[in-house]
Amino acid sequence: MSAPAVLPSPAAAQPPQRRNRRIPPLENGDHLTATEFLRRYEAMPEVKKAELINGIVHMASPLRADQHGDPDFLMQSRLGAYAMRTPGVTGSSNATVRLGPDDVPQPDISLRLLPECGGRSRVGPDGLLYGAPELVIEIAASSVSIDTREKFHAYRRSGVQEYIVWRVEDEAVDWWHLVDDDYLPLPASDDGILRSRLFPGLWLNPDALLNEDGARLLETLHAGMESEEYKTFAASLKERMAVA
Repeated sequence: MSAPAVLPSPAAAQPPQRRNRRIPPLENGDHLTATEFLRRYEAMPEVKKAELINGIVHMASPLRADQHGDPDFLMQSRLGAYAMRTPGVTGSSNATVRLGPDDVPQPDISLRLLPECGGRSRVGPDGLLYGAPELVIEIAASSVSIDTREKFHAYRRSGVQEYIVWRVEDEAVDWWHLVDDDYLPLPASDDGILRSRLFPGLWLNPDALLNEDGARLLETLHAGMESEEYKTFAASLKERMAVA
Protein backbone atom coordinates (compact mmCIF):
# COMPACT_ATOMS: atom_id res chain seq x y z
CA MET A 1 0.00 0.00 0.00
CA SER A 2 1.37 3.41 -0.93
CA ALA A 3 1.89 6.04 1.75
CA PRO A 4 -0.83 8.71 1.99
CA ALA A 5 -0.07 12.03 0.36
CA VAL A 6 1.23 14.71 2.68
CA LEU A 7 -0.90 17.83 2.44
CA PRO A 8 0.79 21.19 2.95
CA SER A 9 -0.01 23.01 6.18
CA PRO A 10 -2.34 26.01 5.92
CA ALA A 11 0.60 28.34 6.53
CA ALA A 12 2.67 26.71 3.82
CA ALA A 13 -0.22 26.85 1.35
CA GLN A 14 -0.53 30.65 1.55
CA PRO A 15 1.45 32.68 -0.97
CA PRO A 16 4.33 34.66 0.47
CA GLN A 17 3.32 38.15 1.52
CA ARG A 18 4.91 41.10 -0.19
CA ARG A 19 6.95 43.41 1.95
CA ASN A 20 5.60 46.90 2.40
CA ARG A 21 7.39 49.20 0.05
CA ARG A 22 9.52 51.84 1.72
CA ILE A 23 8.05 55.32 1.35
CA PRO A 24 10.46 57.35 -0.78
CA PRO A 25 12.01 60.36 0.95
CA LEU A 26 11.29 63.91 -0.08
CA GLU A 27 13.95 65.44 -2.28
CA ASN A 28 14.39 69.01 -3.44
CA GLY A 29 12.89 69.40 -6.90
CA ASP A 30 10.57 66.37 -6.75
CA HIS A 31 7.39 66.81 -8.82
CA LEU A 32 4.53 65.46 -6.68
CA THR A 33 0.82 65.80 -6.02
CA ALA A 34 -0.30 67.22 -2.69
CA THR A 35 -1.40 63.77 -1.51
CA GLU A 36 1.94 62.11 -2.30
CA PHE A 37 3.87 65.06 -0.87
CA LEU A 38 2.05 64.79 2.45
CA ARG A 39 2.49 61.00 2.52
CA ARG A 40 6.25 61.35 2.22
CA TYR A 41 6.46 64.38 4.52
CA GLU A 42 4.58 62.60 7.32
CA ALA A 43 6.98 59.64 6.99
CA MET A 44 9.95 61.97 7.68
CA PRO A 45 9.40 63.44 11.17
CA GLU A 46 13.01 64.57 11.26
CA VAL A 47 12.26 67.12 8.52
CA LYS A 48 10.98 70.35 10.07
CA LYS A 49 10.06 72.29 6.94
CA ALA A 50 9.22 71.18 3.41
CA GLU A 51 6.79 72.76 0.98
CA LEU A 52 5.06 71.91 -2.29
CA ILE A 53 4.72 74.93 -4.56
CA ASN A 54 3.21 74.50 -8.00
CA GLY A 55 3.82 70.76 -7.73
CA ILE A 56 7.54 71.08 -6.90
CA VAL A 57 9.13 70.17 -3.54
CA HIS A 58 11.22 72.79 -1.74
CA MET A 59 13.25 71.77 1.32
CA ALA A 60 14.31 74.39 3.85
CA SER A 61 17.89 75.04 4.93
CA PRO A 62 18.84 75.55 8.60
CA LEU A 63 17.51 78.92 9.74
CA ARG A 64 19.79 81.65 11.08
CA ALA A 65 18.74 83.67 14.10
CA ASP A 66 19.75 87.04 12.63
CA GLN A 67 18.19 86.52 9.20
CA HIS A 68 15.09 84.61 10.15
CA GLY A 69 14.58 83.56 13.77
CA ASP A 70 14.74 87.01 15.38
CA PRO A 71 12.68 88.81 12.69
CA ASP A 72 10.14 85.98 12.79
CA PHE A 73 9.80 86.32 16.57
CA LEU A 74 9.28 90.08 16.27
CA MET A 75 6.57 89.70 13.64
CA GLN A 76 4.86 86.87 15.52
CA SER A 77 4.73 88.93 18.70
CA ARG A 78 2.95 91.73 16.86
CA LEU A 79 0.43 89.45 15.15
CA GLY A 80 -0.13 87.52 18.38
CA ALA A 81 -0.97 90.69 20.27
CA TYR A 82 -3.57 91.54 17.63
CA ALA A 83 -5.12 88.07 17.57
CA MET A 84 -5.31 87.73 21.35
CA ARG A 85 -7.37 90.91 21.67
CA THR A 86 -9.59 90.36 18.63
CA PRO A 87 -12.49 87.88 18.88
CA GLY A 88 -12.81 85.44 15.99
CA VAL A 89 -9.21 85.93 14.86
CA THR A 90 -6.46 83.36 15.31
CA GLY A 91 -3.09 82.57 13.82
CA SER A 92 -0.43 79.94 13.30
CA SER A 93 3.33 79.73 13.06
CA ASN A 94 4.84 77.33 10.51
CA ALA A 95 1.61 75.37 10.05
CA THR A 96 1.30 73.31 6.87
CA VAL A 97 -1.56 74.56 4.67
CA ARG A 98 -3.17 72.44 1.97
CA LEU A 99 -4.21 75.07 -0.56
CA GLY A 100 -4.88 72.77 -3.50
CA PRO A 101 -3.64 69.75 -5.49
CA ASP A 102 -0.29 71.41 -6.31
CA ASP A 103 0.33 73.75 -3.38
CA VAL A 104 1.10 72.78 0.23
CA PRO A 105 3.11 75.67 1.71
CA GLN A 106 4.26 76.09 5.29
CA PRO A 107 4.11 79.87 5.76
CA ASP A 108 6.10 81.46 8.55
CA ILE A 109 2.97 83.12 9.96
CA SER A 110 -0.70 83.06 9.04
CA LEU A 111 -3.54 85.15 10.45
CA ARG A 112 -7.09 83.99 9.82
CA LEU A 113 -10.72 84.46 10.68
CA LEU A 114 -12.51 81.55 12.29
CA PRO A 115 -15.03 79.84 9.97
CA GLU A 116 -17.98 81.13 12.02
CA CYS A 117 -16.71 84.65 11.36
CA GLY A 118 -16.41 84.13 7.61
CA GLY A 119 -12.94 82.61 7.50
CA ARG A 120 -12.12 80.46 4.49
CA SER A 121 -9.68 78.06 6.17
CA ARG A 122 -10.25 75.32 8.72
CA VAL A 123 -8.23 72.83 10.76
CA GLY A 124 -8.75 69.32 9.38
CA PRO A 125 -8.92 66.07 11.37
CA ASP A 126 -5.23 65.54 10.61
CA GLY A 127 -4.34 68.87 12.22
CA LEU A 128 -3.38 70.55 8.93
CA LEU A 129 -4.94 73.75 7.67
CA TYR A 130 -7.22 73.46 4.64
CA GLY A 131 -8.08 76.49 2.53
CA ALA A 132 -6.56 79.94 2.24
CA PRO A 133 -5.79 81.93 5.41
CA GLU A 134 -6.78 85.57 5.13
CA LEU A 135 -3.23 86.88 5.72
CA VAL A 136 0.12 85.17 5.16
CA ILE A 137 3.57 86.46 6.15
CA GLU A 138 6.95 85.15 4.99
CA ILE A 139 10.31 86.16 6.47
CA ALA A 140 12.63 86.05 3.46
CA ALA A 141 16.42 85.90 3.48
CA SER A 142 17.76 83.12 1.24
CA SER A 143 14.17 82.39 0.18
CA VAL A 144 13.46 85.80 -1.39
CA SER A 145 13.15 84.41 -4.92
CA ILE A 146 10.58 81.74 -4.12
CA ASP A 147 8.67 83.94 -1.66
CA THR A 148 8.24 86.77 -4.17
CA ARG A 149 7.63 84.58 -7.23
CA GLU A 150 6.43 80.99 -6.82
CA LYS A 151 4.73 81.50 -3.44
CA PHE A 152 3.40 84.89 -4.54
CA HIS A 153 1.50 83.19 -7.37
CA ALA A 154 0.44 80.20 -5.23
CA TYR A 155 -1.07 82.46 -2.58
CA ARG A 156 -2.73 84.62 -5.22
CA ARG A 157 -4.25 81.61 -7.01
CA SER A 158 -5.65 80.21 -3.77
CA GLY A 159 -7.25 83.49 -2.66
CA VAL A 160 -5.01 84.60 0.23
CA GLN A 161 -6.35 88.13 0.68
CA GLU A 162 -3.20 89.82 1.97
CA TYR A 163 0.44 88.74 1.66
CA ILE A 164 3.45 90.27 3.43
CA VAL A 165 7.10 89.51 2.65
CA TRP A 166 9.80 90.94 4.91
CA ARG A 167 12.97 90.88 2.78
CA VAL A 168 15.45 91.00 5.62
CA GLU A 169 18.71 91.34 3.65
CA ASP A 170 17.16 93.87 1.26
CA GLU A 171 15.83 95.88 4.24
CA ALA A 172 12.40 96.09 2.65
CA VAL A 173 8.85 94.97 3.38
CA ASP A 174 6.22 94.24 0.74
CA TRP A 175 2.50 94.10 1.50
CA TRP A 176 0.08 93.06 -1.25
CA HIS A 177 -3.71 92.82 -1.18
CA LEU A 178 -5.91 90.86 -3.56
CA VAL A 179 -7.97 92.90 -6.03
CA ASP A 180 -9.87 91.15 -8.84
CA ASP A 181 -7.68 88.02 -8.70
CA ASP A 182 -4.43 89.99 -8.73
CA TYR A 183 -2.08 91.24 -6.02
CA LEU A 184 -1.59 95.00 -5.82
CA PRO A 185 0.84 96.77 -3.46
CA LEU A 186 -0.87 98.08 -0.34
CA PRO A 187 -0.22 101.83 -0.30
CA ALA A 188 1.06 103.49 2.85
CA SER A 189 -0.87 106.36 4.39
CA ASP A 190 0.52 109.88 4.45
CA ASP A 191 2.17 109.12 7.80
CA GLY A 192 4.00 106.14 6.28
CA ILE A 193 1.90 103.55 8.14
CA LEU A 194 0.63 100.43 6.35
CA ARG A 195 -2.95 99.60 7.33
CA SER A 196 -4.53 96.23 6.62
CA ARG A 197 -7.73 96.45 4.59
CA LEU A 198 -8.96 93.10 5.83
CA PHE A 199 -8.07 93.37 9.53
CA PRO A 200 -8.92 96.88 10.72
CA GLY A 201 -6.50 98.14 13.35
CA LEU A 202 -3.64 95.95 12.11
CA TRP A 203 -1.22 98.79 11.46
CA LEU A 204 2.46 98.42 10.60
CA ASN A 205 5.25 100.97 10.88
CA PRO A 206 7.72 99.78 8.20
CA ASP A 207 10.58 101.89 9.54
CA ALA A 208 10.19 100.39 13.03
CA LEU A 209 10.02 96.90 11.54
CA LEU A 210 13.17 97.26 9.47
CA ASN A 211 15.00 98.63 12.50
CA GLU A 212 13.53 95.83 14.62
CA ASP A 213 12.18 98.38 17.08
CA GLY A 214 9.62 96.35 18.99
CA ALA A 215 8.46 99.23 21.19
CA ARG A 216 7.54 101.42 18.21
CA LEU A 217 5.87 98.48 16.47
CA LEU A 218 3.62 97.96 19.46
CA GLU A 219 2.89 101.68 19.76
CA THR A 220 1.65 101.70 16.17
CA LEU A 221 -0.38 98.53 16.69
CA HIS A 222 -1.99 99.87 19.86
CA ALA A 223 -2.91 103.09 18.06
CA GLY A 224 -4.61 101.04 15.37
CA MET A 225 -6.53 99.03 17.93
CA GLU A 226 -7.79 102.23 19.53
CA SER A 227 -9.26 103.42 16.24
CA GLU A 228 -13.02 103.50 15.74
CA GLU A 229 -12.63 101.27 12.69
CA TYR A 230 -11.06 98.54 14.82
CA LYS A 231 -13.64 98.86 17.60
CA THR A 232 -16.48 98.47 15.09
CA PHE A 233 -14.77 95.45 13.52
CA ALA A 234 -14.14 93.75 16.89
CA ALA A 235 -17.71 94.36 18.01
CA SER A 236 -19.10 92.81 14.83
CA LEU A 237 -16.91 89.73 15.27
CA LYS A 238 -17.98 89.40 18.88
CA GLU A 239 -21.65 89.41 17.80
CA ARG A 240 -21.00 86.73 15.19
CA MET A 241 -19.20 84.58 17.75
CA ALA A 242 -22.15 84.91 20.15
CA VAL A 243 -24.66 83.54 17.65
CA ALA A 244 -22.40 80.88 16.11
